[in-house]
Amino acid sequence: MNIIENEIPYLVEAKTSGCKERGKSVSYHFLESSHNLCLEKGELMLAQIQACERLLRYSKEEEERDVLKEEITKLRLALDLIRY
Repeated sequence: MNIIENEIPYLVEAKTSGCKERGKSVSYHFLESSHNLCLEKGELMLAQIQACERLLRYSKEEEERDVLKEEITKLRLALDLIRY
C-alpha cells in the first residue's frame, strides 16, 4: 500500500484581478489537480473562504480588502444555505 501525504496545507488559492473601471473580482485555482475531482460543494466553499481569509491578511489595498470581505460574506451565506 502506498500512502502519499499532501505537502501543501491548502487546497485552493485566491487571487484578485480587475481594475477600477470594471471592478475587481476574486478567482480561485486548485493547488493540486487531484482535489477538483473529489470535493463536495461545502468543502469547496470552505476552501474558498480559507483562501480569501489568507489573502485578506496580506492585502494592503482597501479596495481589494473590501472585495475579499464581500466575497467571504457571500460564500458563508451560500455555505449556510447548503448546510440547512
